[in-house]
Amino acid sequence: MKIEAITVKNSIGQLRRFKAASAFRQLLEGWHVSDFHMGAARGEKEAGYAEHLSVSGDNLALVAQFLYEEHKAVFDRVLQRMKERVPGVEDITAEQMINGRIVLRFRDGAFEEPFIDRYVSDGTIEMFAYLLLLNDPTPHPLLCVEEPENQLYPLLMAELAEEFLQYSDRGRDRGGEVFVSTHSPDFLNEIPLESIYWLEKVNGVTRIHRARDDELLVGLVAEGDRPGYLWCQCLIGGIAPR
Repeated sequence: MKIEAITVKNSIGQLRRFKAASAFRQLLEGWHVSDFHMGAARGEKEAGYAEHLSVSGDNLALVAQFLYEEHKAVFDRVLQRMKERVPGVEDITAEQMINGRIVLRFRDGAFEEPFIDRYVSDGTIEMFAYLLLLNDPTPHPLLCVEEPENQLYPLLMAELAEEFLQYSDRGRDRGGEVFVSTHSPDFLNEIPLESIYWLEKVNGVTRIHRARDDELLVGLVAEGDRPGYLWCQCLIGGIAPR
């Protein structure tokens, strides 16, 4: 299967003069799935080099170090947003230890010494990881994320949704798309109706539905209702989030 996949991409690569084929090749080569695991993101890491977060986020400290050294303005923007969203956070550093390994340290204004990431909450680590992912200087042409609401305070979902929308806008010149699966009404409230889809499985067949094709939803949103609240009333897909 791997050989066949490479052959397909190479064949498409020979058709670079065709814009659509070239864009499809770029999509195949650059798509990224994000499924953060806080246990993998924490702890000391071997010193190294990483420009992009891995699927699990286990190179979080290395990416933070890279952004700090190579894209300081981006790192400063991420840090400022962390200060605004996580009470007490004043600074985050990727520090090289005596043994040469790298560890993240979080400084809380109420304490003199910073905490290593092992003693920081899952929500704080996850928000930092998403901010690094969504402020990547080189956006992926296709980013897939599963349930970003995990471990995060519900009131932060609106701001996180806005980060995803901005990421998609930044990546449009490269064909950027973002696929997010979620069970969070708070997240859905911030997403335009034309960007919402749901899956329905009937008799073993799964169908995709577009929210903008539902006249009732379009009318309710036009009157000021929000998608997440409509979902809670079983008006999207006939079921409420669980």
